[in-house]
Amino acid sequence: MSSLPAPIASDDVARFRDDLLAKLTLAVGKDPEHATKRDWLMATALTVRDHLALRWMESTRRIYANQEKRVYYLSMEFLIGRLLTDVMSNLQLDTTCEQALAELGQSLDDLRELEPDAALGNGGLGRLAACFLESMSSIGVAGFGYGIRYDHGLFRQSFDDGVQIEKPEDWLSFGNPWQFERPEVIYEIGYGGMVEPDDTSSAARKGSWRPSKRVLAVAYDTPIAGWQGERVNTLRLWSARSPDLMRLEEFNRGDYLGALADQAEAESISRVLYPDDSTEIGQELRVRQEYFFVAASLQDLIHRHLDQYGRLDNLPEKAAIQLNDTHPALAVPELMRLLLDVHDLAWADAWRITTGCIAYTNHTLMPEALESWPVSLIERLLPRHMQIINLLHSDQMKALKAEGTKNAQTLRDLALIDQTDEPRVRMGNIAFFGSHHVNGVSALHSELMKETVFKALHDRYPERIVNQTNGITPRRWLKQCNPKLSALVTEAIGDHWIGDLERIEALAPFADDTSFRERFAAVKGTNKTALRDTIQDILGISVDPAAMFDVQIKRIHEYKRQLLNILEAIALATEIRAHPTADWTPRVKIFGGKAAASYHVAKMIIKLINDVASVVNNDPVIGDRLKIVYLPDYRVSLAEKIIPAADLSEQISTAGMEASGTGNMKFALNGALTIGTLDGANVEIKERVGDENIFIFGLEADDVLEARRVGYDAKATIERTPALKQTLDDIRRGVFSPNDPDRFKPLINGLIDHDYFMVTADFATYAETQRRVDQDFLEQDTWMRRAILNTAHAGWFSSDRTIRGYAHDIWGIDLDEAK
Repeated sequence: MSSLPAPIASDDVARFRDDLLAKLTLAVGKDPEHATKRDWLMATALTVRDHLALRWMESTRRIYANQEKRVYYLSMEFLIGRLLTDVMSNLQLDTTCEQALAELGQSLDDLRELEPDAALGNGGLGRLAACFLESMSSIGVAGFGYGIRYDHGLFRQSFDDGVQIEKPEDWLSFGNPWQFERPEVIYEIGYGGMVEPDDTSSAARKGSWRPSKRVLAVAYDTPIAGWQGERVNTLRLWSARSPDLMRLEEFNRGDYLGALADQAEAESISRVLYPDDSTEIGQELRVRQEYFFVAASLQDLIHRHLDQYGRLDNLPEKAAIQLNDTHPALAVPELMRLLLDVHDLAWADAWRITTGCIAYTNHTLMPEALESWPVSLIERLLPRHMQIINLLHSDQMKALKAEGTKNAQTLRDLALIDQTDEPRVRMGNIAFFGSHHVNGVSALHSELMKETVFKALHDRYPERIVNQTNGITPRRWLKQCNPKLSALVTEAIGDHWIGDLERIEALAPFADDTSFRERFAAVKGTNKTALRDTIQDILGISVDPAAMFDVQIKRIHEYKRQLLNILEAIALATEIRAHPTADWTPRVKIFGGKAAASYHVAKMIIKLINDVASVVNNDPVIGDRLKIVYLPDYRVSLAEKIIPAADLSEQISTAGMEASGTGNMKFALNGALTIGTLDGANVEIKERVGDENIFIFGLEADDVLEARRVGYDAKATIERTPALKQTLDDIRRGVFSPNDPDRFKPLINGLIDHDYFMVTADFATYAETQRRVDQDFLEQDTWMRRAILNTAHAGWFSSDRTIRGYAHDIWGIDLDEAK
């Protein structure tokens, strides 16, 4: 076998320049004199990709040679964002590339801004998956991500008179230079049809599924580089295709649309991330999506395993399958089906292998978010899987009754099928039952799982739930997104923190260094000035960088309580108007985030924020004391601009409802102070940064559960909270919607009649804490000391640490041995 060329030296500018010119000419097909900025971007990415691919091949050979255990990470979302900076930085080619482009008359910064975000996720779930893949590469885990190559990803958000408008996202419109299409890696995925009983005895529980429809899953691979390029793993995304290009006979008859109907139906599976599932047809498409990527991924990993080892009995020793939330839960019956019906294993052996391979990460304590599907839908789409689920359900119920379990509620809580009202398949229970470990994503969340949504399952399997608190990759979320702060940290303590974030703790003594605090403040000021310019460019709103930048950027949901934030902002604006000569701390409230297309309450909250902003920002009495901005189309690349500029991080979810959060970690690492409830990972952030360096308010998780149990009275709370009463009255009177005074009545009536998310309950302590924030922010030198300590103490929240925990506690991987 001929040897591959050596990867480029990180300081070989001349070679990189020559490679780039060759790529521009031979791959992009453009002469340098006529190339557009986008042509230069494509040529740069392809040049970097060449050197990435060399390391990728080397990593893959090493995994095979060492017979390493692989981790297969199944996720409906991978919010990887832009890759050019990430790959260059991890391969340490960024300076070389920048110099080579400058010699060619091009600006790397200009090209970076042209790269589209790969918007293959909705928020924290998808971004976590992306961080995990990068960390697996960085610490030496043989990771392999599986997901869907959505044509359009999550929608592009814009506002029309403050109303969210969803438009198709087109990240692939200019091609994707990072992917490698694998037309030879293709699997058939079936739907519908019937199951023929196997000729063997019924005790074997085998069946022969004859699907009525088939779809092809085609693989696209993206190499994921770890820090310093020592390991490059794979993200494999599946694209759906029809087995038949078209019905030629119908086309020739003039039925052009009918001729392409099968193709359109198949391709709809990978067309859009999270289609609206409020309708029956939307639910069907969601199930088709979930099964599509699970079935393709399991066929693929079994094929790879058999190709290397020739047998399946050792699959649990060589393959860990991690389900990222309940979306891939169909992996349990699908792996059973493949082992039973395709590979002819006995039921007991198939179940041993399935539960030996699969582990499940839970991300929610809300029962409705655990996913359940009508039995009738699963029977129609996946009849063989429904048979297997019924068998698992029956076995479990028989075993429980044989053990003497008679409590009807316990039996219902443990069941895989909910028989009340319309029978439904409970995907969370299936994922739990079919896994050897189930993990929560923060210490609080993991304990609450045991007490709430999975109490009965935990009581029966008390060793199964473990905790792995989420983390973030420091390469993207400090080194790349905040280069000035990264350089300052490196100057102070060296660069070892990039590969081992816990070593950033050495920065803590610098919080007491006056000169360092001044330099830290200067970096923050520069970042805020840059964000000011971004706000001006996008919204045409002028804000003062000297004001406090108070930020809440995340998916819009009632439990995340953007509503609480804007209600307090209204109350603050009212106070400023009433006392305009008081010494107010100038504040810019910055919002960002998308609401699901069918989530009408969340979209109403967005409209309220924008309507309030329109009034407040044009009030001459308020002036620059308070500005409210809502940046549209929140995405990874926008977060990378906002987070380094934040002074205050809003993490104000209803206690007990946020599984972890990772935005809270990103803000803390970049020197923002948190205002938040004792929810999710806020609890652990508080433990590490210290009580004096975080602002905690509101009910705790137990308080929330008790308030709901006894029946919380929002009306009484509103009556004894004048600022809140005035705020709600102003909204109901149409102060912020004069042309439609009743616009927000459903929102306000919902708070009064059924404040499930405890917005009114926490309003007073939230407002009081915000006034304390105002006073503390005026003492800028002390504030900067606290900000530095947030950065220094955030090292534990590295996704490298999280992945080491998964490797040791769940996947059974010895990282010292793997290296």
